[in-house]
Amino acid sequence: MHNYVIRSATQDDSQELARLFTELGHPTTSTQILTHWPAWSQYGSQALVAAQDDGELLGVLALHSMIVLHRPKPIGRVSALVVDARLRGSGIGRALMAAAETILKEAGCGLIEITSHNRLVDAHAFYEHLAYDRTSIRLVKNLD
Repeated sequence: MHNYVIRSATQDDSQELARLFTELGHPTTSTQILTHWPAWSQYGSQALVAAQDDGELLGVLALHSMIVLHRPKPIGRVSALVVDARLRGSGIGRALMAAAETILKEAGCGLIEITSHNRLVDAHAFYEHLAYDRTSIRLVKNLD
């Protein structure tokens, strides 16, 4: 069993964050993370990490909250969750989700939504095990 703490990510984690996001299927570099960090964090987005003492990250969860006109309370969103492939099933994802739920509830969110790619069938089962319901679909259009 790995010893780790759940904490907020910092820019110093950029190399490890890039490794984990790339593993999730979102090829990312440390430079890209550092370039986006100021604007990303300015709007209340944050990332939680499961970190070992040596700086290795075992998992990361990105979250934010948003106010929408059609809901009485803000909506919390988990936009990414990845646990190092070697450690899936060890409880790290559950620990990250529990921490995110606490933060979003304390921020006044009335619900949490999660985005997860169609190909991540195991992730969908994980979220459903944590009592998340499938309620909608997400449609995207690439503008590049």
